[in-house]
Amino acid sequence: MSLPDNRSHLYLDGDADTLPATATEEDHMPALTTPHIDIHRAGDRLKTRIQWLDSKHSFSFGHNYDPDNTHHGLLLVNNDDIVQPGQGFDTHPHKDMEIVTWVLRGSLVHQDSIGHSGVIYPGLAQRMSAGTGILHSEKNDSWRMQGDEHRDPVRFIQMWVMPDEAGITPGYEQLEIEDELLAGGLVPVASGMAEHRDHAAIRIKNKYASLHAARLQPGKAVQIPEAPFVHVFLARGSAEMAGVGTLYEGDAVRLSASGGQTITSETGAEILIWEMHARLGG
Repeated sequence: MSLPDNRSHLYLDGDADTLPATATEEDHMPALTTPHIDIHRAGDRLKTRIQWLDSKHSFSFGHNYDPDNTHHGLLLVNNDDIVQPGQGFDTHPHKDMEIVTWVLRGSLVHQDSIGHSGVIYPGLAQRMSAGTGILHSEKNDSWRMQGDEHRDPVRFIQMWVMPDEAGITPGYEQLEIEDELLAGGLVPVASGMAEHRDHAAIRIKNKYASLHAARLQPGKAVQIPEAPFVHVFLARGSAEMAGVGTLYEGDAVRLSASGGQTITSETGAEILIWEMHARLGG
């Protein structure tokens, strides 16, 4: 099996044989009959800390390798990154990966080898399709483009999903969805699923996966989609999930053959939910 992606010199090599294979036809709509729920607490995440970066990994990433924690469904990476001002990830390659970036605080500058550049900020959905190969950088230096210098860290969640077809043309898409988020409900952010064709903010190249986001209003509830695989990540605040209990910032819940539970928050929260109808082979 070939190595599907490589982020930068910070996240080195790894043995290609330790990475899951792409989804195969028999993995679509897996026959799961017993619902299963795993709770993963924020403090148990793998970590990378250097002078300018504080990164917490929900799954194995680079040298932080746990053979029992490589992915869930189609989701390979769910990194919670804080980057100091004037710093960031220098130009590095990706291949055959759908990469969705969700900024929680501050702003992040994206530049890539197919001519896209821009500032990503809270309320903006962004996706990069690596396809046959792309180079890009991510920096906390938006003042260089906007003119007003700031000294604030940027916090963002970066998520990687394998495409359902290798070797596609690299691409990039972003869209402002702040107004939809203000309603407090579950918003399809990035999806390849047919039922979200006219509703998702941006498209990803996997017809079995969809990312939803919600900014929960105090006392309001959202319902988790039902799917063979669901990944719930509490990006900010605290919330109550039916059948699970209290979730705090950075906690995640992995569901198999489940869904339909409600999530509420007394003080407000931001959640990211992957709905997945296939899994990685291997």
